[in-house]
Amino acid sequence: MAVRKLDPVLVDRIAAGEVVERPASAVKELVENALDAGASDIEIVIAHGGRTLVRVTDDGMGMSADDLALAVERHATSKIPDNDLFAIATLGFRGEALPSIGAVARLSIATRRRDDDNGWTITVDAGIKHNVKPAPLNPGTRVEIADLFYATPARLKFLKSDRAEALAIADFVRRIALAHPHVGFTLAGDGPSLSYPASRASDEGTARSERIAQIMGAEFAQESLRVEAAREDVALTGFAGLPTDHRATAAHIHAYVNGRPVRDKLILGAVKAAYADLVPYGRHPALVLFITVPPARVDVNVHPAKSEVRFRDPGLVRGLIVSALKERLGAAFHRATLQGGLRTLDALRPAFAPPRPQAPMDYDWRASPSAPSFLNEQPQARFDALPPQSDLRVITQEPASDHPLGAARAQVHDAFIIAQTGDGIVIVDQHAAHERLVYERLKRERAERGIARQMMLIPAIIELDSVEVEKLLERADLLASLGLVIESFGPGAIAVTEMPSALSGGDITALIRDLIDGFEEWGAALTLEARLDHVLATFACHHSVRAGRRMKPEEMNALLREMEATPNSGQCNHGRPTYVELKLADIERLFGRR
Repeated sequence: MAVRKLDPVLVDRIAAGEVVERPASAVKELVENALDAGASDIEIVIAHGGRTLVRVTDDGMGMSADDLALAVERHATSKIPDNDLFAIATLGFRGEALPSIGAVARLSIATRRRDDDNGWTITVDAGIKHNVKPAPLNPGTRVEIADLFYATPARLKFLKSDRAEALAIADFVRRIALAHPHVGFTLAGDGPSLSYPASRASDEGTARSERIAQIMGAEFAQESLRVEAAREDVALTGFAGLPTDHRATAAHIHAYVNGRPVRDKLILGAVKAAYADLVPYGRHPALVLFITVPPARVDVNVHPAKSEVRFRDPGLVRGLIVSALKERLGAAFHRATLQGGLRTLDALRPAFAPPRPQAPMDYDWRASPSAPSFLNEQPQARFDALPPQSDLRVITQEPASDHPLGAARAQVHDAFIIAQTGDGIVIVDQHAAHERLVYERLKRERAERGIARQMMLIPAIIELDSVEVEKLLERADLLASLGLVIESFGPGAIAVTEMPSALSGGDITALIRDLIDGFEEWGAALTLEARLDHVLATFACHHSVRAGRRMKPEEMNALLREMEATPNSGQCNHGRPTYVELKLADIERLFGRR
């Protein structure tokens, strides 16, 4: 078959397949155009998940009649100055969105510049362009898309339900609104309704905090950590959620490059590395990051939907994100989200209201064939007095209000420390807390001078199968660098000759077996630092104060003070919280006193 040039309308429909995957893609293109036009208020209206109607109205600068005619032509744009693809300072740039949409739908654009006497309108119906006509209109632009993909019905089969498509649009509006707090956004129609008024704050940081509270919630805005860092000509700002405020998916990781929302693998990987030993496996933090980089140092033209970017120096950007987040999270010390305490209170509240009194009935429950047999027993035989399960020695010499985590007042079930603060109580999991403290101490030793180790007077001989022995000996050098020295002791055993000084008195056999199990989880992509941290975390787990150990009052207070002075002590090595805090006002509400 001879080579031939494709019909322009067909070319536009092919381009639409790349640029406009679904209604949310169309909304994205139109909203970004509105932002580039300097809009301060943007309204989006949809019907049937955007399938039958998408209308975006803004109060931006508008267009002239000539600009409007060119806007629906392929590869026509005002956003590439001097034909320099590396000087793009706007959100949109490809020059394909409007003609692509017009090729597969009914497109109508009405626009007016602020100083013009009247506006102009144009329609494009399945690739057929009509003439520009005068139209009455307020300053700004209104773009309406009707019957998306009606010209390519096969594409309709790939769309999800109206509800799913509407939710995708709402998700985009939330993401773009986070980056532009001085712009008002409204989403209406038959899907989720959103309204984010424009911030009037003159300070950008305050404006972003207000918008984050609107979208991410007031709790996140209050508890998140403000991040500010720069390296060379790359700047990073944003808000990082506490590790204990982790989520089931990465949907709450919002990243922006020069104001453009992106789902970039490099950024997501850097966030994962920064939170690596702070959140549970399979969980994700919540955070909002804004990266500002000179346009010449980032390529925004690597993805048709502009959802990915390529940095000229990816190592610089990744290093900046990881170091900035780790430093900020470490500076938070023992802080943990207050939601843990609120969830605790919710668990204590009755699940059901007490039943209403019933009229007396002449009925003996003992005669029922389904009556539980144990209720026929004598009460004292069934409910014997239990031995004391708590150490209720009150510690009066240390004021509760002098420290963030208060003063220890009791140890219950030999596992949890109850401390009194100035305005509530704190419940500490002694094993989880000490596990993090030991882990951070070992990491600090490794970084500063190497982990101190001591020779064992009598080597510990641990019997294993031959495969497990080989796995350990293969990593003997790595373990030795961390203070654990092992040697072969025949075909089915190893000898532990030296161990970290901080681990003296621990269960060596259990530690070795857990190390072997951990080796099974190591993937080829796991970095050396991650492997070292994994081993240290296993060390810490086996040396920490176990549940079941009775602690002295001074030991409990020492643990609290060390938590306050240790980075990342709000969560254990597995990402679980080390304590929950209950405010006195919330406890009073629990008992109906407020």
